[in-house]
Amino acid sequence: MIAVPVTRKIIHVDMDAFYASVEQRDDPSLRGRPVAVGSATGRGVVAAASYEARRFGVRSAMPSVTALRRCPDLVFVPHRFDVYRAVSQQIRAIFLDYTPLVEPLSLDEAYLDVTENLRGIPSATETAAEIRARILAATGLTASAGISYNKFLAKLASDQNKPNGQCVITPGAGAAFVEKLEVGRFHGVGPKTAEKMNRLGIFTGADLRTHEIAFLQAHFGKAGAWYHAIARGEDERRVNPDQPRKSSGSETTYNEDRTTPEQVEQGVLAMADDVWAWCAKSGGRGRTVTVKCRYADFRTVTRSRTRASPVSDRETLHETAIALVRTLFPLRAGIRLIGVTLSTFDSGEEDAAQLDLLAP
Repeated sequence: MIAVPVTRKIIHVDMDAFYASVEQRDDPSLRGRPVAVGSATGRGVVAAASYEARRFGVRSAMPSVTALRRCPDLVFVPHRFDVYRAVSQQIRAIFLDYTPLVEPLSLDEAYLDVTENLRGIPSATETAAEIRARILAATGLTASAGISYNKFLAKLASDQNKPNGQCVITPGAGAAFVEKLEVGRFHGVGPKTAEKMNRLGIFTGADLRTHEIAFLQAHFGKAGAWYHAIARGEDERRVNPDQPRKSSGSETTYNEDRTTPEQVEQGVLAMADDVWAWCAKSGGRGRTVTVKCRYADFRTVTRSRTRASPVSDRETLHETAIALVRTLFPLRAGIRLIGVTLSTFDSGEEDAAQLDLLAP
């Protein structure tokens, strides 16, 4: 007997302006006002913006001074990652009531495979609506959802009716849905890749679909096969509840440039300590150490070294990171940002977590 392929039912749940919404929930005086999570002083950046702030063009990763120019009434609040993580755990517990196949992407979004959901709900659309209602009841926060037959389309769909909405892309509509979108909207196509595609005359999914896989591989390497597939609404990736994160990193932007080697090394050691604190707690170990520095003129450089065996102690992480940053001496300019990342985690080790330290 020939097995009939099962059409999967995938939901991508994405919380609406998560960090900012948590702050507005916990402080009623912030509701209805433009809010940014982050620091307004010095070289602070916006970690998250409420929808009221987004109407003024305020976006995450934007320098705070730029955000304030766009929205003079913007209210900055400091981040509270312990609270965001606790809320995220509440939300994930709800997901697990419906399926064990939950793949978190971050604190505020995840894929769920509900092809065979634990509650026996036949419709993925109904399942998504019920999950969103439970999240609202449990946390006071809204979520948006995308429902489709693969991960790529589900993620695209979750953006369609934000905030507090959901969108379904059926198997018969996937290719047509992709055709209408600009390539910059596609997951896996960053700004630089989108620019390169535009230079090649590829602006929409329809344009992308006209090119054979050999052409795309010639211009985009291994990613060419992925672009060829998604242009046709195809994505065979499974929802993987055990998907390991790829790195543990920490970085910070300083109010004043680090202008001496001693200051830069102190910054590197501080970031390495943050990384090792997670390693010590989780047991995670990686083999690749990367140091990132951004100069005052915004030029960013990285230096990496992959060891034969995982970094086993803080002193080794310190030594490797310092050796890497010393390749930048003498400094060509002041340093405004310093980061350290540990990656290449061996299979079977604990998931890594991305520590996102904002400017003071």
